[in-house]
Amino acid sequence: MLDKAPEAFRTISEVAEELDVPQHVLRFWETRFSQIKPMKRGGGRRFYRPNDVDLLKGIRALLYGEGYTIRGLQRILREEGVQHVTSIGRGETAARKRDARDLELDGVPAPGRALQAPRIKRQAPPLGLAPFARAGEANPPPAPARMSDSQVQSLRLALAELGTARKLLGADDQGE
Repeated sequence: MLDKAPEAFRTISEVAEELDVPQHVLRFWETRFSQIKPMKRGGGRRFYRPNDVDLLKGIRALLYGEGYTIRGLQRILREEGVQHVTSIGRGETAARKRDARDLELDGVPAPGRALQAPRIKRQAPPLGLAPFARAGEANPPPAPARMSDSQVQSLRLALAELGTARKLLGADDQGE
């Protein structure tokens, strides 16, 4: 590949390669972040300016590096501005780690607050066996060990991502 000057425009394939993301991810981000505005030429070809690339690098760092959700990143762009995320992409500003406020705004309860668990209809155990007992076993298995704070945090982040994905899938089902 030919090296371009830093101020040269980049095609979507060049940007995708530089950010190590598929081209369809860049197109998807355009639908979720109105601040991404590449120039479009005939046939819909996208050309990204250096600032566009820096913004995309910042978006990638926050989504993939810090674990922000799309919704959380939209909030950062709204509250902190495009220049803040662009400066993260340039390496001028350190990305802020997600905190309890971010989790709460993404619908993940704070520590000590219970999640509303779905109701599960349980079937009665086979006759003669206590719940969790196996044939020939008198006692149920021991209760699992308590999770560490980092495990709880990881589960909260996963739940936030799943909630965002569920909303996106629900929007697709309704033709949005």
